[in-house]
Amino acid sequence: MWKKFKRDFAPYILYFIVKFIYFTNKKVYHHPKNDDKQPFIVCMWHGDLISQIYNYFGFRKNGVVKAMVSENRDGETITKLAAMFKIWAIRGSSSKGGAKVIISALKELKVGNDVAITPDGPRGPRYSIADGVVIISQKSGKNIRCFNAIPSKYWQFNSWDKFVLPKPFGKIDFYISEPFSVKDMELEDAKSLIKTKMLQHSLI
Repeated sequence: MWKKFKRDFAPYILYFIVKFIYFTNKKVYHHPKNDDKQPFIVCMWHGDLISQIYNYFGFRKNGVVKAMVSENRDGETITKLAAMFKIWAIRGSSSKGGAKVIISALKELKVGNDVAITPDGPRGPRYSIADGVVIISQKSGKNIRCFNAIPSKYWQFNSWDKFVLPKPFGKIDFYISEPFSVKDMELEDAKSLIKTKMLQHSLI
């Protein structure tokens, strides 16, 4: 019964919660002054992904972004919720459908769409960087932008990713880094660079 409810109704409930939260919060965008209009890889923490909906469209109002979403049950809920905000899913994960999802991401970047990835998802550990974001960037030749959000008031869940849900009637600071490349870098060096940039505006 609970599984059916979660599958069928949870996305709609979450949609209205997210809309209410962001309608009642002051939004401050710390974005690059110029947009080079080139497709890029959105890099965001798993525990911070809800906030990035408004971060992305605050930067590219008419952009097209495809989000890499795991093939588990939670991924189904996220896929439905994202679609309500006109964010489309690429289904797959490092443990299931890994090669397929990387190929799909490369195709999306090639046709000019942006691709979003949570490098520490779907199972952590929190604030880790999986190989996928480096592989996709190097094979596509596309740059990475780090996306972060820091709410002034929030709930933080006791999950592996310390999932953050902003509270209403506060302020949310949205951050997007300048685009950067990991071309020709060794895997571990590239992952270290990404993590350093991601942690510049992350909740502890």
